[in-house]
Amino acid sequence: MQGLDRFIPTHRKIEYINKLLKIGFDTIDFGSFVSHKAVPQMADSVKVLKQLDLTTTKSKLLAIVANKRGAEDASRHASITYLGFPLSISETFQQRNTNKSIPQALNTLEEIKNICVRSGKKLVTYISMGFGNPYGDPYEVALVSQFVDILITLGSDVISLADTVGAAESTSIEALFASVSGQFPNAEIGVHLHSAPQTSRAKIEAAYRGGCRRIDGAMRGFGGCPMANDSLVGNIATETIVSILEQDGIQLNLDKASFEEGLLLADKIFNEAVA
Repeated sequence: MQGLDRFIPTHRKIEYINKLLKIGFDTIDFGSFVSHKAVPQMADSVKVLKQLDLTTTKSKLLAIVANKRGAEDASRHASITYLGFPLSISETFQQRNTNKSIPQALNTLEEIKNICVRSGKKLVTYISMGFGNPYGDPYEVALVSQFVDILITLGSDVISLADTVGAAESTSIEALFASVSGQFPNAEIGVHLHSAPQTSRAKIEAAYRGGCRRIDGAMRGFGGCPMANDSLVGNIATETIVSILEQDGIQLNLDKASFEEGLLLADKIFNEAVA
């Protein structure tokens, strides 16, 4: 939702996320504790959070934060399990996304981890531009491994390799995951892929073959990173991920009726926002 110019009413966000909570996903990224000026779409995250029905769901809530203040604000809410922080291995993108250098971002990450420890939260760190970048900044598999090592040392509970601009090829995805999983077998390492629809299947299957078992998606594939390019490459559709994994015989134990209702609601809400 964050890249939309038209504000989605708070009651519609609440309706939508409450529907997602019935499906059975492991984790739902429900909102952000970031600058309202930078991301006005997320200005009502606290209001949304207070109206979510968590009485029967097995899903855990994740909130994105960009600095110590946001982490402190998010940590006060008992219903939030994960704080997510975007760390880029591209210096250019790190500046664009959080107005920090990479060393400054690592310092912030350490502060956020300390807040997580005090408040009983878990830290998810996204390695943005984890499969390359369009800015000419240095990139190689060894650099990704170096950052994974740093994040594990800092105490990140989950690390998600993010293909922020949809540049990754299936071969590079499988190779990177095989390499990182082999070096850090006890780490929980997921993937956040952006892709055109015609390449989604190959990318998901490549990540799975490489050992990835935590895959991010977005209903209907809507969205992208508003800080990356003017022309956004969408998130991989959740329904595509589910379809591929189930075709491969993986049991996801999702409530299919609620899933279909969630897809229909996503169509309505996002069409209203872009109409």
